[in-house]
Amino acid sequence: MMRLSRDVAGPSLAPGGSVVAVGAFDGLHRGHQALLAQVRERAEISGWTPAVVSFEPLPRAFFSPHPLPRLSGVREKLKGLGVAGIEQALILRFNHALTSMSAEDFVRRVLVDRLHAREVWVGGDFRFGHKRSGDVALLEKMGPELGFQAHVMAPVLLDGERVSATRVRGLLASGQFAAAEPLMGRPFVIEGKVEYGNQLGRTLGFPTANIHLRERVTPIQGIFAVRVGLGESECAWPGVASLGLRPTVNQVNQPLLEVHLFDFEGDLYGRRMAVEFVAKLRDEQKFDGLDALTTQMNLDAREARAILGMNPRLAEA
Repeated sequence: MMRLSRDVAGPSLAPGGSVVAVGAFDGLHRGHQALLAQVRERAEISGWTPAVVSFEPLPRAFFSPHPLPRLSGVREKLKGLGVAGIEQALILRFNHALTSMSAEDFVRRVLVDRLHAREVWVGGDFRFGHKRSGDVALLEKMGPELGFQAHVMAPVLLDGERVSATRVRGLLASGQFAAAEPLMGRPFVIEGKVEYGNQLGRTLGFPTANIHLRERVTPIQGIFAVRVGLGESECAWPGVASLGLRPTVNQVNQPLLEVHLFDFEGDLYGRRMAVEFVAKLRDEQKFDGLDALTTQMNLDAREARAILGMNPRLAEA
């Protein structure tokens, strides 16, 4: 089972030594997966602990004047790290105190004192410390003195281009889910707990399971054909979903994911749900009243059923 720690200060988390990967790890795409696999393999050979240093919030989000779209939430990231075989995750609070820490102090206090690093694995463009002054060259310089080796992971290429979170976000934002899947190594999924809504969808013939994303900003908005997994089950139940701010009725300030599961009967409140996005149907838009909205919802449901291999005419019988 993976152990989670949040603080810079504290006793060594790996007294026997560790192999450490450092990065944001948003989405855990195939580039991240290759890096984590290398860390796990090196740890198995050496007998050291496979470990990760990451940050929450993400550094780019901390410095950005605008909300940064994310590929995964914190819970999803931690789950993915555990599946990858990481035994110790140090998820540092990215705040003003951490940004003021010098790169040299980061190496000594985090990598050496906290994780007893023997090998440190990063991407070639990795930067860290106050004003991003630390880089691979600094790791290579300090390593021999402090007892670790620095290694750079070669980029993973797909179709001649580097796999990156930025590239994945761009594909998802344009609705290219099939093109994004090979970069991620899996379909794009949003997980969350079903919460109570105002139950308007039920009165319109489309009861929905609602997941409040709160501060999380996703790369996508609109109406989608989806497949849903409940609890630990795979994403197999067909449905149609809206992700956005509900401009026609009761506009909200934070993104809301509303999912209508086709031909489903039962209570979903309080259950965890995973929503796999299969295809984008259209952008979110404001309609002139509930009648126009309901008409469009029926068209969306019909299109989603067809995309998901269901029989739209049977549903209307």
